[in-house]
Amino acid sequence: MPSNATLYETDFHAWANEQAALLRAGRLTEADIENIAEEIATLGRNEKRELVTRLEDLLLLVLKWRYQPAFRSGSWCSSIEEKRYLVNDHLKDSPSLRSQLDDAMRRAYRRARLSAVQTTGFDPDTFPPTCPFTFDEAMNPEFWPE
Repeated sequence: MPSNATLYETDFHAWANEQAALLRAGRLTEADIENIAEEIATLGRNEKRELVTRLEDLLLLVLKWRYQPAFRSGSWCSSIEEKRYLVNDHLKDSPSLRSQLDDAMRRAYRRARLSAVQTTGFDPDTFPPTCPFTFDEAMNPEFWPE
């Protein structure tokens, strides 16, 4: 049977199932603790990335709402509302991410601004260099920037 490290590198699925079984059985001395710890840390980073991605999607739509008023529609309203729900759901699942909202908003806006330039064809200077909305504004169901 391959060692933990070998299995980790060659068949992640089998490694993960084996490690879960070892942990459940309390056989910690046989578990691949170093790689388990790395995978858990990766899960935490992925949760923050997911928050940034969800905020990026929301901020892009809110930017387009503000800067492309001729294209506003019920579909856009629904999309913005959906993105707000997705951000809220993610924060309910991982409430500790609230402490990282400032950084997540900065990162998300930087990416949303680039996407807005690409999708609208507008000059980059059209969009402010820093996010013109607070998190609370972007998430507010009554907030529809003019």
